[in-house]
Amino acid sequence: MGFDLGALSAAVAAHGRVARVVVAEVAGSAPREVGAAMLVWPDERGFGQSGTIGGGALELMAAEAALSRQGLTRHPLGPQLGQCCGGSVVLLTELYDAAALQALEGCEVIARGPGAQPLAVARVLDRARAQGVAVKAQLVQGWFIEPVARPSRQLWVWGAGHVGRALVSVLAPCPEIALNWVDTAPERFPEVVPEGVTMVPAADPARLVPHAPQQAEHLVLTYSHEIDFALCHALLGHGFRWAGLIGSDTKWARFSKRLRTLGHTDAQIARICCPIGRKSLGRHPQAIAIGVAAFLLDHETERSMGWQTHFSASGG
Repeated sequence: MGFDLGALSAAVAAHGRVARVVVAEVAGSAPREVGAAMLVWPDERGFGQSGTIGGGALELMAAEAALSRQGLTRHPLGPQLGQCCGGSVVLLTELYDAAALQALEGCEVIARGPGAQPLAVARVLDRARAQGVAVKAQLVQGWFIEPVARPSRQLWVWGAGHVGRALVSVLAPCPEIALNWVDTAPERFPEVVPEGVTMVPAADPARLVPHAPQQAEHLVLTYSHEIDFALCHALLGHGFRWAGLIGSDTKWARFSKRLRTLGHTDAQIARICCPIGRKSLGRHPQAIAIGVAAFLLDHETERSMGWQTHFSASGG
């Protein structure tokens, strides 16, 4: 969780003046965590919005007031808004335009508040700069501190067919994932690509594999078995954090045999997960996407228990 400058910059470019509402503090039960944020801008319906701070009534109240108020406000969710959570939240509302955004260029941690910067805030910032201590979003003596959001994971999606489109639509909003989307021609992609997704047309996708970081994750699901195979071969020769291939058990058995003839060991080949998806969810593209996305977002737990324990076939 962090300050998403990319999303804010895009909203300011599109709308000119944008309010950012962020959860600055939570006491008791609340719909979202500290650092959850939404953007609000004026439009013909009154206001437009992206992101969420959760809570239904809380979010509506905050969105309606976002363009006319700034600063910290405290909201007891039960007494004020009739919500069942029973806790309270402090919201920070700020207005941004192009000039305000420019002042944030180059920042890795953003700290702001009234008056002189408290010593406690200076200490947090000093630990981040001098010692490399990770900063979490927090309210300190009336000042709110946030790290600038940077994607911590690189995901390459190979294929812009039905499953590829479903996966990208599900995963694109996740700020911790940087998405690179590859297919053989520009017309293979939808007319509208989610914000922040890097679209890469390539006549021979496998030739792009050396450009991927060795800690990247990969989903191989093109329209061609031969392209899929070439990508698997290239990935095994390049290195990766994790890779998944869409297909049936039969497809994977054939691929495994061919990969062995190219010199890959059984242990190397076993690093590619195939099939992917949750069989219990079915074979609809969105169902496959939900199953795969659930694994990726809960990767530490799932990996410790084993992909094959939880995922089984779907695909061609």
